Amino acid sequence: MKIIDMSFKEGQELKLRVKPKDGCCTFAINIGHDSENIALHFNPRFESGTIVCNSLSGGSWGDEQCDGNLPFSCGEESKFYINYNNEQFYIKLPDGSMMNFPNRLGDVKYKFFDVSGDAKLLGLKMK
Repeated sequence: MKIIDMSFKEGQELKLRVKPKDGCCTFAINIGHDSENIALHFNPRFESGTIVCNSLSGGSWGDEQCDGNLPFSCGEESKFYINYNNEQFYIKLPDGSMMNFPNRLGDVKYKFFDVSGDAKLLGLKMK
């Protein structure tokens, strides 16, 4: 699912309900300006049991940041809460633990949202 004209602003919270497919390998949640400028690329990788975050600026990837905490499974609905400011993204994982990732693009408003890979978006709320 791709949304190309939403208004996700600093201080707002994005609540996502995502269900990774049975036997999935990976999926990604992307937030940014467009498909070439992604401030947050949130990428769980089930085979390695890690979550990789990155950013894409002008089509060039930055340095990956890996987290070995993967508190959700294939085939199970998972809830994620994402908010940010001009310095950091804050991601609350399904078990209540938190991840941070630098807001490398440094903006306070993004309009592009995408869920791709082996997962289905079940719900999206912004407040």
